[in-house]
Amino acid sequence: MYVCFVFGEFKKPRYDRATTTQLNKKSNYKRMIKSGIFMNKKMMMAAFGSLFLATTAFADTMPSSQIYLATELDNGIKVTPITDAKGYHNQPLVTESGIYFTQSVGEGESAQMDLFFYDFNKAIAENLTNTPVSEYSPTLYPHDAGLSSIVVEADGKQKLWFYPFDKSQAPKRIFDHIEPVGYHAWGNTEDLVMFILGDPHTLQYTDLSGHLPKVVAGDIGRSLAYNEKRALYSFTYQEDKQHWFATFSPKTQQVKQHFVMPQQVRDYTWIDSDTVAYAIDNRIYTRNIEQPKQVSQWHNFTSYCDSQITRLSYKQGKMAFVCQKL
Repeated sequence: MYVCFVFGEFKKPRYDRATTTQLNKKSNYKRMIKSGIFMNKKMMMAAFGSLFLATTAFADTMPSSQIYLATELDNGIKVTPITDAKGYHNQPLVTESGIYFTQSVGEGESAQMDLFFYDFNKAIAENLTNTPVSEYSPTLYPHDAGLSSIVVEADGKQKLWFYPFDKSQAPKRIFDHIEPVGYHAWGNTEDLVMFILGDPHTLQYTDLSGHLPKVVAGDIGRSLAYNEKRALYSFTYQEDKQHWFATFSPKTQQVKQHFVMPQQVRDYTWIDSDTVAYAIDNRIYTRNIEQPKQVSQWHNFTSYCDSQITRLSYKQGKMAFVCQKL
C-alpha cells in the first residue's frame, strides 16, 4: 500500500545521518558530547547504523549500506538485494507481506530519512512517508493498521509517532511526554519498551494508559524485541564490562541474564521462541537461550557482503540483513 503524508506545519530539520539527534543547536551538541553519544570514527565504522554519530566529518556523508533478502528453500537459500548498493538503507523489519526499512532521500541540506516498504509480490520498494521530517525504526503498530516510528520533530525532539496505512488519516504522536526515544518494541497488550537516550541510555517500560515509564535497565544496546510465545522483551546491556543478552518479564517485572554476547555484536533477531541469531562480520550465528553455551554458524554471506552485516530481521523463512559498504 502506498501512503503519502504531508506535515505542512513542519520545517525541514537538519539531522546527522546516523542518528535522529539534531546538530543545529549548540546546547544539543554539548549535551551529546557530555553523554558520550559521539564515538570515534573506527568505532562507528565497526557498528554503523546505530543511533549515534561517529564524528562530525560524517555529518555530510553517510556511508552506503544495502539490504538483502535471504529466503530459505528446500535445497538451500536464495539471497537477493532489495535496495541499491549506493545510498543509506537500514532498520529492516520483515513481515508476512514485505519488508519495512529506512532510506536516505535527498542530498545536502535537503537530506533526510523516510520509511520504505518492499513488497514481496511486486518485488519493488515504495516510499511510504515523503515527509519533511526524518522517520526511523518502522514497527508494526499492534493496536491499529499502521506503523509506529521514531520521528525527529522540527525542534529536534525525538518522539514516538503513529503512521496509519489509511492515507486519509493524519499521523499523530503516541506520547507527548516521553523523549528522547531511540528505539521501541511492542508487547502483547498495550505495553511497550523504549530505548531512552541519556547518560546512560536506559530501557524503559510503559503502556498506552499514560503511566510514567519505569526504568528497567541502564547502559543498554539498541536492539529491542518481543518474544510473543515466552511473553518476554529482549535486549542487551553492559554490566561488569560484559555484554549481556537479557530478557524482561512484564508479568514479574524482573530482568534475567541469559548469556554474554560478543562485544562487537549490536543487533540480533529471534528466529523462533528459543533461538536468536546475530552477525559477526559477514557470518550469521545462532544461540538457544536454553543452551546458551552452544553457538552454531548458520549462514555464511561472504559472497554477498564482503564487509560487515549489521541489522537483522527474520520471519517465516525470510531474513533481511544490512550489509555496510566500506
